[in-house]
Amino acid sequence: MRLLIITGISGAGKSLVVKYLEDIGFFCVDNLPPLLIRKFVEICIQSRGKINKIALVIDIRGGELFNDLVPELNDLKDAGIAFEILFLEASDNVLIKRFKESRRIHPLAEDGRLIEGINKERKILSEIRKNATHVIDTSNLTPRQLKEEIMGIFLEGKRFEGMIINIISFGFKYGIPIDCDLVFDVRFIPNPYYIDSMKKQTGKNEAVRDYVLGFKETSEFLAKLKDMLEFLIPNYIKEGKSQLVIGIGCTGGRHRSVAISESLYKYLSEREHRVVIDHRDIDKDGRGAKK
Repeated sequence: MRLLIITGISGAGKSLVVKYLEDIGFFCVDNLPPLLIRKFVEICIQSRGKINKIALVIDIRGGELFNDLVPELNDLKDAGIAFEILFLEASDNVLIKRFKESRRIHPLAEDGRLIEGINKERKILSEIRKNATHVIDTSNLTPRQLKEEIMGIFLEGKRFEGMIINIISFGFKYGIPIDCDLVFDVRFIPNPYYIDSMKKQTGKNEAVRDYVLGFKETSEFLAKLKDMLEFLIPNYIKEGKSQLVIGIGCTGGRHRSVAISESLYKYLSEREHRVVIDHRDIDKDGRGAKK
């Protein structure tokens, strides 16, 4: 029997994960009180194999009952019952955006301040995150990409040992993404914004891409960046890092950073790394950061 405990930050995508796990045969229960875990597992064992894949969502919605989770998991270990913990998280900015778009109230935001509720939740969950079998940061994952991650980890019953690489193009005028591990400034490359035929295009257009990648400085920069990543990535994986976020920034986030990010995405994908790309500011009109 495979027993999976799903937990993590509110708004990080647990509901979507439950749907994906149900698609591959997991029997899922949402918001189960921790004190009922052992009893539920015993019932499933008595099913004689009819229920052999279980996913239990347990998070801070349970209030004070959630405090029983760690002791109950320790009891499972002592009883020789194997289990995995899937922990979902996302950056503060993404979580705030999701809550505002859905008009939901954070379970711990007693006075309505989202960031205070998020910070309180991170503190409460810190211990269980340290002991998680799998950690997925959904900040830059589309629903389809999240589904692929879940399938990759659980469909064949194998533990994911790789690393997700997130490439984010952005404009410095709109701020540096707060969750970046590595940030590179490509404003040293001539800006196609000042060429009338390219001003309204983006780095995904062929003319802009060829212009940006055609400079000797760009070629040298990409060669050095790729060489550095070839050294860093296996060492990050060796140390257990599950996600690497690379920020590529130019002035407005529409031309140079997009073209460079696309080139880097293609390079890393061809080397069979698991890569996600997000052009954060590509649709902004250049009149200033959105409020």
